Amino acid sequence: MDRLLEVNPIRVLLVEDNPADVHLTKLAFESAHLAVHLEAVSDGEEALNYLQRGPGFEEQRRPDLILLDLNMAKINGKQVLSVIKRDVLLKSIPVIIMTTSDADSDIVDMYNLQANTYLTKPIEFEKFIQAVLRLDEFSVSIERMNRNPPPQNAHAAHGFDAGDDARPKPPLPFG
Repeated sequence: MDRLLEVNPIRVLLVEDNPADVHLTKLAFESAHLAVHLEAVSDGEEALNYLQRGPGFEEQRRPDLILLDLNMAKINGKQVLSVIKRDVLLKSIPVIIMTTSDADSDIVDMYNLQANTYLTKPIEFEKFIQAVLRLDEFSVSIERMNRNPPPQNAHAAHGFDAGDDARPKPPLPFG
């Protein structure tokens, strides 16, 4: 694995209301021996407080990657993603939807809201670990992009206007 990742693990925010899924995600990252600093919040409201450094989260650092459940109480994943992608300070953070829903309408909605990837949670632990290992490949791409951002004039080569602060998306890990 990349030496820099061992020193500076990828910061992942997991937004998940099911404690069993939080535990499973932590176990999967540990089993895969990934250089990840995982923070978990239990609902969309708490996620937005975390990301916007609201009460109780003033000292939190911005995550490199967000794993977002779709179906949650209070503020659901669709609403959270919508806020993230409208916020100038947050919109460049890659967001991976991790949900039990495989409904075509949910998948289309999430990609229309600029989710980077949509992952249907596998039931079997081994399949879940395989999915997390693909996240590691995605994380390495994110870290390299953060270390070596494209030069200002490179935006035109990637289809962006010179004034646009958007960055190209890292390669998608799932398909």
